[in-house]
Amino acid sequence: MIGEDGTSVIRVLAPTAEDMRRIGSRLASLVRGGDVIVLSGPLGAGKTTFAQGFGRGLHIAGPIVSPTFTIARELVGRSSGGAPLRLVHVDAYRLGTLGFEPGQASADTLLDQLESLGLDEELDDPDEHTIVLMEWGSQMAAVLASARLEVSIERPLEPKPVRGKDEGCGVLSGDGPRTVVFRAVGPAWTQRMDDLRKAVEA
Repeated sequence: MIGEDGTSVIRVLAPTAEDMRRIGSRLASLVRGGDVIVLSGPLGAGKTTFAQGFGRGLHIAGPIVSPTFTIARELVGRSSGGAPLRLVHVDAYRLGTLGFEPGQASADTLLDQLESLGLDEELDDPDEHTIVLMEWGSQMAAVLASARLEVSIERPLEPKPVRGKDEGCGVLSGDGPRTVVFRAVGPAWTQRMDDLRKAVEA
């Protein structure tokens, strides 16, 4: 499938939490050192569940939890071929919300905060043994990582009647299947989209 902007897109249904982990694990089997994965979706969509599967696919022994309060965590794993890999798991939810100066652009603030955390170079040019998985990172991805795989998780909507108005105003449901959307940005992931489609749809 080709998106509106001409990029390659894959959509896959995740009916259960274990399906979400499986999809994350299948993605991990295709990553290479230097890859940047940007993970987005509303609260409760399943980002941490996806990240758990991703970590499982990288043979990471420790638990994968949301690094919201630590901003970033480093975990050691290995690729499907056995090569050692370092996973930098970043939660950018709070980045860009603090420390604005009058007239300062949000992108500048993000860059300053990432630099203070030592993450700007990780995103701009990860080394051959590093994978970056960034949650809530879509706002800064275009600024920092010209080549990346964007993964967005969509939650279902359920109708919510509103008195005096037409019914059918959608609200995010806490239950039900999720849809995981993969979008390749740059040639490195565009070339792997056929393999990714086969892996996540199997």
